[in-house]
Amino acid sequence: MKANSSCASVLAAASMIANAAPMPDTYRVYFGTTAGGGERGIYMALFDTQTGQLGEAAHVSNSVRPGFIVIHPDGKHLYATEATGSAPAGESGAVSAYRIEADGMLTDLNTQPSGGEGPCYISIDPTGKQLLVANYGSGSCAVLPILPDGTLGDPTAIRRHSGSGPNPERQEAAHTHSFNCDPSGQFALAADLGIDTILIYHLSNGTLAPNIPSVIQTAPGAGPRHLTFSPNGKFVYTSMELNGTVSAYAYKAGALTEIQTLPTLPTNFDGYNTVSEVRLTPDGRFLYVGNRGHESLAVFGVDLETGKLTALGHEPTRGNHPRHFNIDPTGQFLIAANLYSNNAVVFRINQETGQLEFTGSEITVPAATCVQFFSHTP
Repeated sequence: MKANSSCASVLAAASMIANAAPMPDTYRVYFGTTAGGGERGIYMALFDTQTGQLGEAAHVSNSVRPGFIVIHPDGKHLYATEATGSAPAGESGAVSAYRIEADGMLTDLNTQPSGGEGPCYISIDPTGKQLLVANYGSGSCAVLPILPDGTLGDPTAIRRHSGSGPNPERQEAAHTHSFNCDPSGQFALAADLGIDTILIYHLSNGTLAPNIPSVIQTAPGAGPRHLTFSPNGKFVYTSMELNGTVSAYAYKAGALTEIQTLPTLPTNFDGYNTVSEVRLTPDGRFLYVGNRGHESLAVFGVDLETGKLTALGHEPTRGNHPRHFNIDPTGQFLIAANLYSNNAVVFRINQETGQLEFTGSEITVPAATCVQFFSHTP
């Protein structure tokens, strides 16, 4: 797929979406991107959960490099990393807040320092009052308050990591790649790719205090990237970017215990690959991990009692470099964003086997890096 959509077509798509009267089974899907020039910014498309069809993407904000985005549970606000509204990016990292308008367009609210350099990931705590930021460049994590009007306050806590790993190109220093709260909201887990560590902090009133035990080491050179909690909060699954694996952990009150680590690649693949996103279906029965190089999604079954994984195969993403993917709120579909081929592809999830089936729906999204479903019906 090519990303050379004209300004006219983008404006036409925006007008179409703004004036559409979506059916009750239609959701909005927002895409973070790293596109430049006239294509830079955040995009949005309508998704029909009855047919599995994704409409044409519309340009909804002229943000600067909004690589990762997250939608507030109130359905009224969206936040983005490395974004400075519609202004040029500054020297230090930044995160921005937007108001989601009735037609799906985004209005800049404010921009704040991210508490480090190279912010790459954000999440929202269960109360909806705190934004958690992972700063890859500086190997730090931070907490910013989400104010009642949806704007962001100054960082209230910043923790900078130190150390290195055995991979001289990617682990010369700490590189925090994700930062997430547990379901209780009491603990926050930072996956640091550069030091092969998941650091666990106690989160209280915007502060970050080390927890005991405060860290868990992964295999040397594994490079932990993203993690996700099981629906019951008892298990954590982490994608290991550098060594092509996924790890399952038992989780209780801020403590992780490794259960199992499995490869995300078939045994006959010997090319270059880095692992990306990891996601569970809403019922927790199936898990998917992105492979960039093999250009696939690895499929795993999940034992709900033990948390253990069973490898079930791979599905090609029909694109180049699946940076991110997400599962719709109904658990029926998965949308994969392929960064280098500038496309988003829809797969139907087999509810019995977890296998993925291409629906035939594929759209152009310039340099897509993040997929988020707007679960409030427009």
